[in-house]
Amino acid sequence: MRSLLQSLLVFACGLSAVSAYDWNASPINPPALPLAVRTPYLSAWLPQGLDGAGSGRALNSEWPTFWRLDETLGWAGLVKVDGKAYSFLGAPIVTGASFSKAVQTSSHASLYTSTQTVFAMTAGTVDLTITFLSPIEPDDLCSAAANDGNSHSVQVYSDITAEWLVADRSRAANWTTTTADDLLIHQTQLQDQTQYAETDDRVLQGSVLYALKNTTASTFQTGQDTLVRAQFINNGTLANTQDTDFRAIGSGWPVFALTQDLGSVSGTAPDPVIFAIGHVRDPVIQYIQPDGSFQARSYYWQSAYDSAASLISAFLDDYTNALARATTLDAQIRQDAEAISPAYADIVELSMRQSFGATEITISGEPGAWNTSDVLMFIKGERRNLNTVDIIMPSWPVFVYTNLDYCKYMLLPLLDYQLSGQYPNQYAIHDLGTHYPIADGHNDGQDEPMPIEESGNMVIMLLDYTQRSGDISMIDTYASLLDTWGAYLAGNMPFLADQLATTDFAGSLPNQTNLAVKGIIALEAMAVIKEYRGDAEAAATYHDTAASYLATWQQHGMSADGSHLTLEYGNDTTDVLAYNLAMDKLLKLNFIPDSVNDIQSAYYAANTGMLAMMHQWMIWTTMGTTTAVRDQFIEALHAWLTSGITQAPFGDRFMDDNGANSGNRGRPVIGGNLALYRGCQVRKMLHYGETNFDA
Repeated sequence: MRSLLQSLLVFACGLSAVSAYDWNASPINPPALPLAVRTPYLSAWLPQGLDGAGSGRALNSEWPTFWRLDETLGWAGLVKVDGKAYSFLGAPIVTGASFSKAVQTSSHASLYTSTQTVFAMTAGTVDLTITFLSPIEPDDLCSAAANDGNSHSVQVYSDITAEWLVADRSRAANWTTTTADDLLIHQTQLQDQTQYAETDDRVLQGSVLYALKNTTASTFQTGQDTLVRAQFINNGTLANTQDTDFRAIGSGWPVFALTQDLGSVSGTAPDPVIFAIGHVRDPVIQYIQPDGSFQARSYYWQSAYDSAASLISAFLDDYTNALARATTLDAQIRQDAEAISPAYADIVELSMRQSFGATEITISGEPGAWNTSDVLMFIKGERRNLNTVDIIMPSWPVFVYTNLDYCKYMLLPLLDYQLSGQYPNQYAIHDLGTHYPIADGHNDGQDEPMPIEESGNMVIMLLDYTQRSGDISMIDTYASLLDTWGAYLAGNMPFLADQLATTDFAGSLPNQTNLAVKGIIALEAMAVIKEYRGDAEAAATYHDTAASYLATWQQHGMSADGSHLTLEYGNDTTDVLAYNLAMDKLLKLNFIPDSVNDIQSAYYAANTGMLAMMHQWMIWTTMGTTTAVRDQFIEALHAWLTSGITQAPFGDRFMDDNGANSGNRGRPVIGGNLALYRGCQVRKMLHYGETNFDA
């Protein structure tokens, strides 16, 4: 069910409404709140920051936006209570009809968890609880109850525009409405589609669906925004008619509307109204094969459901269980994170949906012949790259925590492509392509070159997966690749050529201290891999090489006064956030001397003003610091999130002097915020013939 997001709307009961009111959120008010965040192309947010105070914006004060913030997603919600209309979602302007805004007050704060964002509002004598659920599974729902003990007539309305398809409003769309069986489904798509093509990070392929259970209390309508919304405001119902004048997205603003009449609502909430929204396409990914041909891959859910309609129907029937599962997961994530601190839990909860919202899970085959043993997971970077290795590595902990198989599914496309021999370089590839969703590799070897970075990352991730799973099949199957990367690392360290690291925004540099230690730790990881595979001689060679290089690294990478690690060998005027030391902690190698971590920890404590804070690595860094420094980093990040300085979805790099976001936003790398989780530290450990169990 990974491809369909179903955001959840739930209504309960309340006080008189006059106008929108901005308020403070719980547990914090972040730069942006996730609403419908499920895939790279289904990503709706409500901006919150830029007021400098960290106070929020009401759900009905403006339109939701795509993660880039420059693309409106038309999504309206209205409710009628005893004949009076109120808006609760979006910022519709309706000529020919009057309505008020439901009120969101300080006593009705918003709430976000790992899978849900909740808003509490009042519409006359009815309280509204509006919940957007993006379970680490899919959904969307709604309920209402009176707070004055009396009965009230309540009708619920929601619509979307074709802006959910693409940002260019001059593009023409068409649409259909299906009323068969037990569903009402609006489906809209571009009239002219191009497979595997993107513009402005929006795919020019597929359909957006908006659905509701079809009952005698449900109505629908498609048509111009003001006319359809006025129909509901004035009548409390829709006309069950379809507009067949297909046109540009911004011409007469076609909307796709659904309503449900809750009838008489009193103090006891009726069953919730459930709206489901999704973006579907087939094929999903074009993936290069060993012979150079291309395979069309489909969503994994298609192996279980013959259509999007059957998927939606199954989920809507199961929403109570889905919500319960999501709530249980939310509680577990919060509990695990609070073992570190409440501030850490706030950060982690905001990281979950964004991390998964960059991914798509696929299979090969065709209807009736799906190959469910061939599962591959693709992850999109901000620059359209697929399965970028230094995107997967920082985001790794969130997938380890939720389902270790996700880690395998993300690595397999990279491994199989390189095993085919089509990639010519002797170091690990940077990404699987630069035009998501086309995974065409780099047969010319001209991917962004990060030889030590990506070779080290691949070795580290493969060992980590093997240790956690107890499954050595991957290091056996791809042993030749590991040998190639291990040889490259051994032959190109401890003194590094001028090259890029994951900090490519800063440019290339020779002898990068932090990059070198990643490569050295990867050599020690190769020793463990060889031990797993029963090659004690090779294991000893790798270990001796790594130990020798580590001694050289300490000599050249430490400042002359021994106070801190430098950005590059011998340049004592520089310093570095040495996050790659965490790889030793991740793998539990105990290879890096404690003294190195102690020195860095003391330096961080005394030097809090490091200019460019790479948030994606801040939590990783604290794996090797003192508890006090760990908490200092967490509080600094928490303070930035609540500052109101930015309204971008969780950015991963900000300027420490003024808090400004660097431009990196909405990326999955914040999955690294789970690096401190106890659950991320559990493994079956084999190290030089010794089997240890560590929790």
